[in-house]
Amino acid sequence: MNATPLPLAWVTGAAGLIGNCFVQIAPRFAPGWRVRGLTRRDFDLTDFNDLRRAFDADRPALVIHCAAISSNPACQADPPLARRVNVEGTRVLAELCADASFVFFSTDLVFDGRQGSYLESAEPNPLGVYAETKAEAERVVLRNSRHLVIRTSLNGGTSLRGDRSFNEQMRQAWAAGRTLSLFADEFRSPTHASVTARAVWELAIQKAAGIYHVAGTERLSRFEIGELVAARCPELKPHLDRGSLKHYQGPPRAPDTSLNCDKAQGQLSFRLPGLRAWLAANPGVPF
Repeated sequence: MNATPLPLAWVTGAAGLIGNCFVQIAPRFAPGWRVRGLTRRDFDLTDFNDLRRAFDADRPALVIHCAAISSNPACQADPPLARRVNVEGTRVLAELCADASFVFFSTDLVFDGRQGSYLESAEPNPLGVYAETKAEAERVVLRNSRHLVIRTSLNGGTSLRGDRSFNEQMRQAWAAGRTLSLFADEFRSPTHASVTARAVWELAIQKAAGIYHVAGTERLSRFEIGELVAARCPELKPHLDRGSLKHYQGPPRAPDTSLNCDKAQGQLSFRLPGLRAWLAANPGVPF
């Protein structure tokens, strides 16, 4: 007698940092699912007809949507493309998942950073094209009361390309002999991508819906984050300058987008760590 096949989960953006983590940890944390990690080699998410054909062929029971144009400069340089990928692509996927579970990855940058320790109920006020597209896509996703929006912060880790995480980008700068000037008065809630992926697998399996914040539980400045990464790679002779938003003259930046994760914590089987705690507990993991 043939066994019933396991339900299928799509993970878009599987070549990226968090998307790849979802695929890698699935055998341990989502053993009840078949997982298909999707990259640009599979199909172009902006070719909506091709996307619909692939969805109809696979009929996934769950879509975890990590793919996006997430670079602020890239979004600022081409707002129509950013909107097509981040908003319209999300809209098509959400509509295809009308009767399936859908998880959308958003960002702490939907907030203007004037408050910090943001709850899920706080009103977004995005600064810049990237954040604007994510805030708009959130509204699209939340039209379906069964769908899930995850807001996260800076995620570290090891990516397939070696340049997708904040720690990898810092290491590359130091390897090239550059000094990093990092703001001591701009705050985020950094975490490791594996923590994010584990937490979101749990929430998705529970069929959580609405908005959840999943990030590190320690508020750290950009400069403090740099110090933590520098301590893990002394062989690169890392150099840091303490900068300040007071002297910054570029596009608007949000000074404090730290997230309150109590809502998610109440539904998870493990404690969300701060970045310092994660690094202390994983001394041998590349970072």
